[in-house]
Amino acid sequence: MIWLFIVLAVAGVFLIAALTIGREARRLDAMAPRAVYQLEQAADFVAMSLPETTQARLTMEELEQLLVMHMNWLHDKGLLPDKAVDHRQDNTTRLVVTEESLIAYLLGESDKAGIQIIDDVDLVNVTEAHLAYFEAIGAVGPEADESLS
Repeated sequence: MIWLFIVLAVAGVFLIAALTIGREARRLDAMAPRAVYQLEQAADFVAMSLPETTQARLTMEELEQLLVMHMNWLHDKGLLPDKAVDHRQDNTTRLVVTEESLIAYLLGESDKAGIQIIDDVDLVNVTEAHLAYFEAIGAVGPEADESLS
């Protein structure tokens, strides 16, 4: 009789564990992975990725300001959440972001902030390196189809 209770207890524990693990696996699969963005780390990554000519024309403070401006632009486009919380992958509308609109935004904002941009290619280099940082930390979503642009 005691063996029957032991077998039922083991089976019950296994069933509860299997259901719990299955539920959590499904929940985690539905959530977007959380990428952690750190401005200092991003600035260092971007600075090391820039060509020497761009490095010579921008200070670290200006570079950090440009990265914050880029993040603000992403937030305005709905690509940066207000809070870092788990969020279901439920994007139903497609959003196509062009590099030209970002560069135009950064040119205007850098002028307002008093950052002297000598060559527009510096902004292109900064944004490309910043996007490479996003990819390195796992914060890049899927690319749009060519038919959408």
